[in-house]
Amino acid sequence: MKRVSGVLGVALCALCLVPCVASAQINMPDPSLIHGRALPAPELPSGTVTVRVVREAIGNNIAGQDVRMTAGGTTRTAKTDEQGRAEFAGLPQGAQARAEATVDGEALISEPFAVPGSGGLRVILVAGLKEAAARREREAAAGAAAPPVRGVVVLGENSRILMDFQDDALQVFYTLDIVNNARTPVDIGGPLIIDLPSSAGGATMLQGSSPSATVSGERVTVTGPFAPGSTSVQVGFRLNPDRPNLTVEQKWPAAMQQVTVAIEKIGAVNMTSPQFSTVGEVNSENGTPFLLGNGPALPAGGTVILELSNLPVHSNMPQMITLGLTSIILAVGAWLAFSVRTKGDDLRRRLIDRRDALLSEVAALEERRRRGGPSGPPGQDAKAAARRQRLLTELEHIYGELDEPGAGPQGGGEGVAA
Repeated sequence: MKRVSGVLGVALCALCLVPCVASAQINMPDPSLIHGRALPAPELPSGTVTVRVVREAIGNNIAGQDVRMTAGGTTRTAKTDEQGRAEFAGLPQGAQARAEATVDGEALISEPFAVPGSGGLRVILVAGLKEAAARREREAAAGAAAPPVRGVVVLGENSRILMDFQDDALQVFYTLDIVNNARTPVDIGGPLIIDLPSSAGGATMLQGSSPSATVSGERVTVTGPFAPGSTSVQVGFRLNPDRPNLTVEQKWPAAMQQVTVAIEKIGAVNMTSPQFSTVGEVNSENGTPFLLGNGPALPAGGTVILELSNLPVHSNMPQMITLGLTSIILAVGAWLAFSVRTKGDDLRRRLIDRRDALLSEVAALEERRRRGGPSGPPGQDAKAAARRQRLLTELEHIYGELDEPGAGPQGGGEGVAA
């Protein structure tokens, strides 16, 4: 698995998906993320900016609050209405501006912005953010210090399944947000165990995961108790489809608040699921297209079934043919080597037997010559000498074929005759 590129791909995909998913949810955004920022409002008249003042959260409107607007060096003041909004119309287009208000001694100042040439802007000023954050920290600390109680956790709305393609493999990433909505730690009666699809390979925990999460083979284990709030678990693995259509099933041990799945769209890749209510196409920040499927909540023990089609699978037939030919070549080579070795061994034994017989005959001739026995019929000595020479010549050939250095007659033929 290409760890770096895979993680970067997931990060880009996640960044592009957040706005799409959030738009379908009714949860209010974190006020600290929008405090003091000017948001485009094309429905407003050109040169118009509204400033809304709230306390700690959107909806806690502050009415009758003085708001100051400085634009192009000129400052104007207006009061908020029952919705907590103060409106400033006719501001000079293109001018640098800033909105301010003072609530219970706390100065609220927006980020500088330029008055647009077309449409208007909306600004939200949130009072009491620091006090609210400090209170939440105290409550979290008190809850974490309390003994765990029996309860349940859920897979929050920010949990996602993300997939992209790398080197003919389908890389799958689970970014899970395990949520404990209680104010104290929760004991679910044991660890949270997630069994990955049976074909998952190379599973590993990704950076940013809770240290309580581990993976072994195809099993992810998250040990409790679970602290109040969110526990992040991010795991990656690969699938190696050998055909263009693939079914992926994932059973979840905890309730899933929302089903969100994205897959990189290459060619005619398609994704369907009985758990999806909508499927659309979105682009990451670098322009990579993704298919995004969303669905309603699933109960604990529910299974997400993904039907993937038109996957960019490359045929493994060339590799199979190559492996087959290699096996045949190796088998034939081994047989030939054994056959040649067997024939060679037989020939060597015959040469050795012949050598020993010739040496015995030469030795007998030499013994008779040393004893100086009767020469026998006329010409017998000459025949013996010729016979001896033929034997030595044959021996030289045999030693050459045996290729045994130093195994021949010491000193050559003359030495034997001496």
